[in-house]
Amino acid sequence: MTQSFHALVVNKQEDQFSIDINTLTFDELPQGEVLIRVHYSGVNYKDSLATIPNGNIVHTYPFVPGIDLAGVVVSSEDDRFKAGDEVIATSYAIGVSHFGGYSEYARISADWIVPLPSGISLKEAMIIGTAGFTAALSIQRLEENKVSPDKGKVLVTGATGGVGSFAVAMLSKLGYEVEASTGKESEHEYLKGIGATTIVSRTDVYNGEVRTLDKQKWAAAIDPVGGEQLAALLSKIQYGGAVAVSGLTGGVNIPTTVLPFILRGINLLGIDSVYCPMDNRLSVWNRLATDFKLANLEELIQQEVTLEQLPDVLPTLLKGQARGRTLVRLITED
Repeated sequence: MTQSFHALVVNKQEDQFSIDINTLTFDELPQGEVLIRVHYSGVNYKDSLATIPNGNIVHTYPFVPGIDLAGVVVSSEDDRFKAGDEVIATSYAIGVSHFGGYSEYARISADWIVPLPSGISLKEAMIIGTAGFTAALSIQRLEENKVSPDKGKVLVTGATGGVGSFAVAMLSKLGYEVEASTGKESEHEYLKGIGATTIVSRTDVYNGEVRTLDKQKWAAAIDPVGGEQLAALLSKIQYGGAVAVSGLTGGVNIPTTVLPFILRGINLLGIDSVYCPMDNRLSVWNRLATDFKLANLEELIQQEVTLEQLPDVLPTLLKGQARGRTLVRLITED
């Protein structure tokens, strides 16, 4: 087995910041019970932040980003895994304070690993990645709060992004009438193609004014945006409805009041994909391989890139240019 391999490495020394494809050895990998030959990773908003000097994601350098990875176990010191097992690892400290998936090999804790469910491939698992997992977790939380297709339309904000795209597609598959919100007129056909019933502009959700209570429009919403837009849509949720929020690209402050909650009985559901308990994580991944599985997964890939192409691709998420998922291929054969 090779003792050296390639990885994308970010480094910061005083006022100098670099991002390069470097050759590493196994001795340079962090501690962990399981060594994995990485086949695929993906690009997430957090990954893009990790590769800029002021992203506030990485605090120790040099570092290998990438919060998602899927591959095959090379060796394991933990009885739960053995050489040859196909596995998924997302979130926890991966790609934040522990070397991540932008590397041909990764060594991580056994407690962070999900066995690849029957019904999906390693490639499909990384098309899904944290984005699809977060969308699935959001839908499951809405279901737990009695949201169902017969209750009315479900709004998805940031609909062309990774979480938004998966939310639109999975809700449609489950029989929901999906209203997708986007500021990109050029992407309307894409959103209709993956299952959106209707498209609304960002200003239809938030026009710069947040009313305490507004006309009831949606039975529920999946919101990976947050900020003032979230406050505006909370005022438009039908009685007894719910909003699953998982993002903050629109800001961290929500200028709302208690009135939508106590007069309409709505629920604001926080979605955490990072430290989601393993029993729930396993359940959601199994659903992603069964009743949540999409027949059109490939349609959610904006592009498939190599490790060498990553430095040019990562900034696109920060510029709002992403659509669906960017898949990172780290192995030349399946």
